[in-house]
Formats: sequence, C-alpha cells, structure tokens
Amino acid sequence: MRGALPISLADVERLAAAVLDEGPAGYYAGGAGDERTLRSNVAAWAGHELLPRVLVDVSSVTTATTVLGTSVSLPVIVAPVALQRMAHPDGEPGMARAAAGAGTIMTLSTLATSDAAEVAQAAPGAPRWYQLYVTRDRAVSQSLVDAAVEHGYQAIVVTVDAPVPARRERDLRTGFRVPSGLDMPAVTAALGRSSGVSVEDFFSIVDPTFDWSSFERFAADCPLPVLVKGVHAAPDAALAVEHGAAGVIVSNHGGRQLDGVPATARLLPAVVEAVDGRVEVLVDGGIRRGSDVAIALALGARAVLLGRPMLWGLALDGQAGAGHVLTLLQAELATTLALLGCRSPGEVNGTHLMG
Repeated sequence: MRGALPISLADVERLAAAVLDEGPAGYYAGGAGDERTLRSNVAAWAGHELLPRVLVDVSSVTTATTVLGTSVSLPVIVAPVALQRMAHPDGEPGMARAAAGAGTIMTLSTLATSDAAEVAQAAPGAPRWYQLYVTRDRAVSQSLVDAAVEHGYQAIVVTVDAPVPARRERDLRTGFRVPSGLDMPAVTAALGRSSGVSVEDFFSIVDPTFDWSSFERFAADCPLPVLVKGVHAAPDAALAVEHGAAGVIVSNHGGRQLDGVPATARLLPAVVEAVDGRVEVLVDGGIRRGSDVAIALALGARAVLLGRPMLWGLALDGQAGAGHVLTLLQAELATTLALLGCRSPGEVNGTHLMG
C-alpha cells in the first residue's frame, strides 16, 4: 500500500471504493431492494453497549480460540465471498495466504474464481472450509465436496438462504455481469461458461427443492462436518441441529437476499438459546470493529465471519491488503478484551453487555 496504512476498516472501504470500477464495486457493496438490512447489519452492533469489569489482571491478553476444534489466532473467519479475482489478481489464493498469515480459517466460495486445489496449494497446511450452494445437478455439488475432501478442507458450509436470486438494484443499474475472461470453475461446470453471466445466472444452478430431509441426507453422507449458513429464525436453528448440522451460522447474506429481515446482531441471541450449546454458533453481517466481535462473543457466538472488509482489503492491495484488515481487527479486539477485563475470547459473556 502506498502512503500511510489505513487505520480502520472504514478507511480500507473508502480507499477500495476509489480503485474499483462501478460494476464490481456495486456488486460487492450492494444489497437487495432498498438495502435496509444491509445498513441495519452494521448499525445493530452499536445497539449493544459493552460493560467492562475493572481491577482484573490483563497484563497478558490473547485473542486466540478454537472453532470446531481448530485453533485460530482470533475469533474471525474469512467468509465465503465470490469473484475475488475481480477485485485483485491475487484473488482467492491471495486471500488464503492472508488468512493463513493471520492464523485463521479461509472459507472458499462456490462462486470463486479459483478451484479448491489452487487455494489449497496457495496455503498448504492452513485451515480452510468450503462453502457450497447445493446445485440442481447434484453431480456438480458432489464433485465440489469430493474436491474439498481431497484437498484437505475441514468443513462444508451449506448456504441455505438463497434458493432464488434477490433483486439487487445496484447490479441492475450497472448491468453487472462477470467480466470477460474471468472464470468461476464451479459455475462453468454447471452452466458451461462464466464470463458474461449475471447474478440471476449464478442462482439458476441452485436447487430450490433442497429441504431439511435433503440436508439430513447430505450431512449424514458428507465425510466432513457440515455447517448451515443463513439461519434467521430460532426454530430453524433447532432444526439444523436435529438434522445433523455441526454448526449454525446466523446470516442474512449480508443483506443481499430478503431485504427487511432483522440484523444478525438482533437474531443471534434467540438462535444461541435455541441451539442450547449443542453445536457452535457463528455470525456474520456488519462486523466492522473489534468491539463488534466482542459483542458477538458476549451474545453467544463462538466466532464471526468477515466478508466485505476482506474484499476491500484485497481490492486495495491484494494479499497484503486482506492481511492488513485481519491485523487491524485483531489489534482492536485485543484492546477491547483488555478494557473489558477479559484475558481471552472465552472469558467474554453476557455479563459484559449492558441490559
């Protein structure tokens, strides 16, 4: 990065917006409809106030924890985000190296511009998950799972809140389509091409008949733990556990699917209560500060997933930019923990929230 390094995720976003073309910038930043949920995801974390405990020995503070038994240096996982080579030539391999350098998990999207093998080779030995859209042609889905298993991915993250495409008006205004020459291997396998496809084309490969019984069979047959991403309602969280999920991710797709649904910070407590400790609960949507991560932990999340800020970092300076985002967030979280009177993420609980 030229000049002074950005000192907040907001700085990274502002600088990245200046280097991206209108179509990609709108695709990455935009949400569905009036983008109410997109905005409320960010704002809702500020609706919770942290309550420090004082006169605690915080001379030694760690941000390290575990997620599904995997040791990570901070409770922040890189979320699955599409089309990373559209942001920067480093793409998903660069993102994987950034996650590995920070000591955390990279989640590879079905809509990636790299396949599972390339990302595994970019950061050998690093923990990684694979996000899956279950496709109409189940042979495509199975081949993606098989590749994830073959190349050492540790979990499958099934996205369940996008059976049909939403109306994303920024993309309609810009006429966004995947740039010529950019390939998404999974999409090409299903559609025969990637260049020039639209958001609607993406989701035409997704199976809208996939239901709880289908999920249960999938989880039972999958050799890896399966997480459900896209849970809103507490009863669905309970169903996820009952049907074999190894983890639940509270997510509204970053405000990109059904506009008007509650922010994930508001959804999280009821989901945690419904799960009742049977599996770990994660959350994404609107995380922009280390204090937001601490609030998520206090509300019962094991960790958070970070999507758009990682893309801003990648767009700004490739692998180094993405790594800088994680460095910023880890430093903020360490300070927040110390000021809360907590020596580790595991010490944060509901007593550290006001009200």
